[in-house]
Amino acid sequence: MLGAVGRCCSGALRALKPGLSSLNTVSGRHAALYSSRGYAAPAAQAGLANGRIVAVIGAVVDVQFDEGLPPILNALEVSGRESRLVLEVAQHLGENTVRTIAMDGTEGLVRGQQVLDTGAPIRIPVGPETLGRIMNVIGEPIDERGPISTKQTAPIHAEAPEFTDMSVEQEILVTGIKVVDLLAPYAKGGKIGLFGGAGVGKTVLIMELINNVAKAHGGYSVFAGVGERTREGNDLYHEMIESGVINLKDTTSKVSALLGRIPSAVGYQPTLATDMGTMQERITTTKKGSITSVQAIYVPADDLTDPAPATTFAHLDATTVLSRAIAELGIYPAVDPLDSTSRIMDPNIVGSEHYDVARGVQKILQDYKSLQDIIAILGMDELSEEDKLTVARARKIQRFLSQPFQVAEVFTGHMGKLVPLKETIKGFKSILGGEYDALPEQAFYMVGPIEEVVQKAEKLAEEHS
Repeated sequence: MLGAVGRCCSGALRALKPGLSSLNTVSGRHAALYSSRGYAAPAAQAGLANGRIVAVIGAVVDVQFDEGLPPILNALEVSGRESRLVLEVAQHLGENTVRTIAMDGTEGLVRGQQVLDTGAPIRIPVGPETLGRIMNVIGEPIDERGPISTKQTAPIHAEAPEFTDMSVEQEILVTGIKVVDLLAPYAKGGKIGLFGGAGVGKTVLIMELINNVAKAHGGYSVFAGVGERTREGNDLYHEMIESGVINLKDTTSKVSALLGRIPSAVGYQPTLATDMGTMQERITTTKKGSITSVQAIYVPADDLTDPAPATTFAHLDATTVLSRAIAELGIYPAVDPLDSTSRIMDPNIVGSEHYDVARGVQKILQDYKSLQDIIAILGMDELSEEDKLTVARARKIQRFLSQPFQVAEVFTGHMGKLVPLKETIKGFKSILGGEYDALPEQAFYMVGPIEEVVQKAEKLAEEHS
């Protein structure tokens, strides 16, 4: 796992800082929570047990204890190694053996090697000293900048916040991306999923979100790469500003197979729903602050019914679906305006004007989609005048949903645009009202606010004259 913490946005997170000092201790009600859910209590226990390795199968290590089995999720440390090797308890096998997952390579391990129970889950450094640092899953720095000198640590496994601690306020996180802000707005402190197959633009969209949101919010950001390529972490480390980028499912399915669990549909672990829920419920908005999470979710073979994306849908506040068909038209971001949804697309939250314009845009795009078969077979001439007008406006809207990104300037040659929400609503409302019916489709492609459409149309007219 590659983790990194850097300066960035989501201002409400600053309220979390006073709570950092309490992360090191768990007592009273919190200790009971650990006990009730089977989490290992963070406090060290007297007379910690020693065990010995009895089997090594890849990343899975079986450890035998003569007495006192460590709880599930406890961290064990292997003795007699130059580098630190931590094992996390995953299963109890009988009365005196545990099955563990190694957090690093298991080369050189031998049967009979001594293992010490630490008496607590894996703990990582927390606090201001971690800002700008990269660490692995056990909290060791891997950025070659020396040790992280923090006095505070926190367990990587924790309970989700109580319902009574959560905030119920709804607020839009304005991203400056037209198609997102208009049709599937993001909730501040919510969970957002970017669904897409390979090569449709998930990473570029995340980088643009990071870039845009950083200009309007202040706070802290965490980038977590779980089961990702190192290249992804290297590329995004310098861009991260806003949220966690999480991909849990593929890695856990591999671990599940190593643990000997019988796989469920399409080879995923049988505990996919509970694993996903345990993680997702910790990402929320409380009265102390908010964490906005943007999760890039790979869709195998562009199949949204695959168990992994299908399980994730239930936990999200907004879903942004990236379509290969739209990418093939050259429209970027390749967001599908009809498949993408948001829980806060409600007139009581976003306002009646925003809601009416968004639904009007989706209706005209759906009408255009319904007419495409007729156009393909009979041609445009067979359509009624009303349908021809619908098609013309829909094609302009489709192109106006495209937008040049600042992070892609070096590739596209177009200067990136950040469009305020009011300008976005105004532009689409004008197109729906027919104010720009006389302008050519090309003028709506890869521009920012609606004023740029008029300028581009005038420029095109000059070139053709």
